[in-house]
Amino acid sequence: MNKEKSSQGNYELFRELDPEILQKKFLHALLKIQNVKRGSIWIKRDRTYVCVEAAGIDSENIVGVTLDAGSPSIVGWVIENGEMTIAKAGSDRRHNREMEAHFAVKSSQILCFPLLIDGQVFGAVQIIDTNPDNIHLNLDSSYLSHFQNLVEICSIALGNALSYASEQRKNRRLSSVLSKIEKGNTIIGQSKAFQKSMDLVKSYADTDFNVLITGESGTGKELVAEYLHKDSSRADYPFLAQNCSAIPETLLESELFGYKKGAFTGAVRDRAGLFEAADGGTVFLDEIGDMSMGIQAGLLRVLQKNEIKPLGSTTVRHINVRIIAATNKDLGDMIQTNRFRQDLYYRLSVLPVHLPPLRERREDIPLLARHFLATEGRKTKILEKKMSSEALHHLVSYAWPGNIRELENLIRYLMVTAPDEIIHPEDLPEHILKNIPDGATAHATPQDCASQTKEGPYLRDISAMTWPDLEKAYVETLMEKFNWNVTWAAKASGINRSTFVSRMRKLDIHRGTPPL
Repeated sequence: MNKEKSSQGNYELFRELDPEILQKKFLHALLKIQNVKRGSIWIKRDRTYVCVEAAGIDSENIVGVTLDAGSPSIVGWVIENGEMTIAKAGSDRRHNREMEAHFAVKSSQILCFPLLIDGQVFGAVQIIDTNPDNIHLNLDSSYLSHFQNLVEICSIALGNALSYASEQRKNRRLSSVLSKIEKGNTIIGQSKAFQKSMDLVKSYADTDFNVLITGESGTGKELVAEYLHKDSSRADYPFLAQNCSAIPETLLESELFGYKKGAFTGAVRDRAGLFEAADGGTVFLDEIGDMSMGIQAGLLRVLQKNEIKPLGSTTVRHINVRIIAATNKDLGDMIQTNRFRQDLYYRLSVLPVHLPPLRERREDIPLLARHFLATEGRKTKILEKKMSSEALHHLVSYAWPGNIRELENLIRYLMVTAPDEIIHPEDLPEHILKNIPDGATAHATPQDCASQTKEGPYLRDISAMTWPDLEKAYVETLMEKFNWNVTWAAKASGINRSTFVSRMRKLDIHRGTPPL
């Protein structure tokens, strides 16, 4: 072997970090040196050996083959023993003849070396002579010694490339996770109300039925829709979303169903609609309650027959999509007033799920606040701020009409405006401070809060009530008034908290109890 050329070739191999390119160069270099045409590289994975590269006749039938560690094979013996071997393919018991059963040209003699890095065997390389007379392989001991040195050098390069590729995959996965976190695409919540909804969502993901998500604006309906798609069999296909209230009716129709050239003024070419573009995947239709009756009829056709008819077309096109719809409106009421098709409703709501508003999952507010503080800090490169317990109390007490979206925007505001690392109550906007439960001011006592509440809803004919009924009605009224904050309700009643809780248990009062 020419030492200068060999040295230059080794240097080139060490520069290559793509294992697929490197193993191909490595194998072909060894075959050229030994003047043979067939060879293969195998990598050990758990209790199997996988062929990652092959050359020569029938090589396409070898790449990707997996051999079990318990089955006889030359590569298996070399990997497990860490030694070079020379084998006669026709007579050696270690040779796996089944693998070559359908090969047009059989192997006659096999030269196999272990691949090592840091003394550990990670694979093997086979150099194979297919000539029946075994005339091509140079098995001279001196020649094999130099050849083995070359294999060892190249195996280090290949091992490093495989390790580098593995680290790159890990980094890509980590970057993907961090990217999702930075974008806020993480579903967070541990409250019973939210977990009940998410249990349904998780059970829906594996199915292919349509889903209807209901809930107020800002509760995370699109995020849930994305979760349903990514956890389904359609995850490798498109997820396309359309807000049905964001664009005019005529434009929405062309966006959803597409159009033919000349269908209307400005249609200078054919254009695929959302349903066609998402073929095989998922279409998310937000604010479905704002869709006109005319477009509802077209959507019904998609659900019933899996077909669309682009504007200006005389033919239909068949599609395969899963539809997830969402609304913050009462579709039942809209059906009664002929603003939403009942048949469409039943087609959409095969799997319904309701997302509770933030005021009904107050225990999740600290988790969400911390999450948004962390993600916004990473995105804006601003030092992550912390929330004082007093400020957090105000957030938990606030009604959040804009739900999670409002909380996220507040955190962005505070990241910029709060002067210190710790966010204090005085950093909060005035409307947050003024909206302690049921309109109490930031510094009001429970008694003050009670005096500010309108009495109308709580006036009853107490003369018709028994004493236990009266006591139960009183406790329920306090709990409703203070948004089920036991501490505030107990203070308003004038008794200590433990006694108040004991009375609640005796009267069988819990959230959701029908009022007397």
